[in-house]
Amino acid sequence: QVQLVESGGGLVQTGGSLRLSCVASGRAFSSYAMAWFRQAPGEEREFVAAITRYGSTYHGDSVQGRFTISRDNAKSAVYLQMNSLKPEDTAVYRCAARGGLNTITAMPRYEYDYWGQGTQVTVSS
Repeated sequence: QVQLVESGGGLVQTGGSLRLSCVASGRAFSSYAMAWFRQAPGEEREFVAAITRYGSTYHGDSVQGRFTISRDNAKSAVYLQMNSLKPEDTAVYRCAARGGLNTITAMPRYEYDYWGQGTQVTVSS
């Protein structure tokens, strides 16, 4: 069993930055691929970024060049550095974990084993 807890959300102005964290409790964090998803009110869930257990990363088109996913296995944590934020980035951001072998480009479409509760990010114009 893995529990995921996100933090770091908040209110920021357009062009600002935030760093989200997701800390995992449980066993074998380093064996999981991790991902960030977001969902705005009335919208479908959107893939943001993913990182395999080997450190390969993949970012969604809407955040490419602005957001960066990383992980620290010693701290059982995955991060999302968000720069140049836009109002359309406003959403609840959730991290997710998936075991087993993963193909990085398929990360947006996989079913995930564990999810966090989410953290709200609001970007004001």
